[in-house]
Amino acid sequence: MFKALLINKDDAGYSAALQTIDETVLPAGDVTVQVEWSTLNYKDALAITGTSPVVRRFPMVPGIDFAGTVLSSTNAAWAAGDKVILNGWGVGETHCGGLAEVARVKGEWLLALPSNFTTRQAMAIGTAGYTAMLCVLALEKHGIRPADGEILVTGASGGVGSVAIAVLATLGYTVVASTGRLDEADYLKALGASQVIDRSELSKPGKAISKERWAGVIDSVGSHTLANACASTKYRGAVAACGLAGGMDFPATVAPFILRGVTLYGIDSVMAPLQVRQEAWQRLSRDLDIAKLDAITHEITLSSAIAVATELLAGKVRGRVVVDVKR
Repeated sequence: MFKALLINKDDAGYSAALQTIDETVLPAGDVTVQVEWSTLNYKDALAITGTSPVVRRFPMVPGIDFAGTVLSSTNAAWAAGDKVILNGWGVGETHCGGLAEVARVKGEWLLALPSNFTTRQAMAIGTAGYTAMLCVLALEKHGIRPADGEILVTGASGGVGSVAIAVLATLGYTVVASTGRLDEADYLKALGASQVIDRSELSKPGKAISKERWAGVIDSVGSHTLANACASTKYRGAVAACGLAGGMDFPATVAPFILRGVTLYGIDSVMAPLQVRQEAWQRLSRDLDIAKLDAITHEITLSSAIAVATELLAGKVRGRVVVDVKR
């Protein structure tokens, strides 16, 4: 028996509660993991609150991330005692996830924990930080270098934005952070942002094409913010889109793409191939300042995850949230 956050949907409605369950609730898989740390992401908050139809099967343990120690394995790649991490693959949506003390998954979904990270630090990064690194890699592979100009990071005080700023600053880029929480300006500048702007500058309907400013963009907001970011990206610049906190719509025109040759990269972290994941985590282990990671992160208990999920959706949570599943 072990503790887990369990989501149910029945005649009584949609509910999430901390429960004690046994392994019969867990789906099939060839590796069983003792979860040490998990996280609370935007998608987890949507699942826990039922705000969006993230969960596709019931009952469901949410949690798209976890890190821990292999308890047992019939997969040749893993043995009891191995330290592992998991991000995505539909875990927490169609397959029971990490907001529990035990998880059972397919071995090919797992990655070895980088040697210079603890399991807690890996979850302080989590899917948000891993996604941020995928965005940075997209800009790099496009050919954008620090000397090319400013990089805009939207949704800057969130998990993706916070890690993106920290990594970009370490790499020498000039970062402009866009946020709806200007009271967090000191925090964002401490991470490495050179300037902080109000999200209202980008979140309203704008022009089809605007004055060139950004060499590159990392956007986790979507909607008008993404459209305006594209409209003001420099000639042959690039935009990496990875989120929809401001909406799933994209009220833009083709002007930035055909007049300036702007490239829009869609960043998927859920089903990314193993090689891509390994590259992202290797780069995180090299290019993310652990001291900054500590500033980004705060810790909660498994029993408080439901309440914090509501706060996260309300925009009241800064940076990354790690969950101690043992408490």
